[in-house]
Amino acid sequence: MMRRVVLKAFAKINLTLDVLGLRPDNYHQVEMIMQGIDLYDLITIEKIDDPGIHLNCSCKELETKENLAYRAAQLLKEEFPQVEGIKISLQKAIPVAAGLAGGSTDAAGVLLGLNEIFALQLTGEQLQDFAGLLGSDIPFCLDPQTTLAQGRGEVLTKLPPCPELWMTLVKPPFGVSTKEVYTFFDNIKVLKRPNLESAVKALENKQKAELFSTMENVLEEATFQLYPQMKQWAEKLKAMGALKVLMSGSGPTLLAFTENEHQARQLAEQWNESNWKVLIARTIGLEDVKERMVVYDE
Repeated sequence: MMRRVVLKAFAKINLTLDVLGLRPDNYHQVEMIMQGIDLYDLITIEKIDDPGIHLNCSCKELETKENLAYRAAQLLKEEFPQVEGIKISLQKAIPVAAGLAGGSTDAAGVLLGLNEIFALQLTGEQLQDFAGLLGSDIPFCLDPQTTLAQGRGEVLTKLPPCPELWMTLVKPPFGVSTKEVYTFFDNIKVLKRPNLESAVKALENKQKAELFSTMENVLEEATFQLYPQMKQWAEKLKAMGALKVLMSGSGPTLLAFTENEHQARQLAEQWNESNWKVLIARTIGLEDVKERMVVYDE
């Protein structure tokens, strides 16, 4: 009998992002509220007779051994001899180099899928340990509900679920270097930081307006100075009626939050910059995460 799993690897956004300084290990100390959205890559993992790890991707340039999805499979294969003969197919919908954790969530999906296919019986905590070896965002992506991330991003505390928020995601036709943004950030003054206590209170009270007022991303100033047109585009989205505009991660994707799905679609239709990725999404919750994986025995 051959086993196959199909699962959704959800994209990640930051509702708040604060950088508290440089750690002795040269990572930055961060404090951020992370949230999954219903934009996802679709991952199919099959147990096959052909030994080794076989990766297929709708973006052919990602079919390399450096892909985090491949590295996640390699990590478990080295640890568990029974993990052998794996075919991974990635159908990408999350834009590459967008600040939306596309690579990280694919890796998390592979860890979850292989745990199921090969009956490894790894606990959530054990999966998080493996995820942390691969990258800072990957532990969160295993369970992408509303979470406070601290340390270098791997110290996770669940928060009250975020109320449903609709947004238009707009990504310009270029990427930004996370390393460049953080290096630049280290040399500028932070003018406004997120108020974590107020943000958590807004989540507890399910107050959207209060939550929007607490959303800040301290990396925006660095990215906007490196790419001045980013600030102009953010202002344009506000002028078009977005309730809140926030950069995701180190950029360059901008999140334009709206009152509802209809307004998000309207804003997307009005965005007239050429060669941009324009997508609609909403925040996800427990039901989305519970229903993310389907297992087939064939």
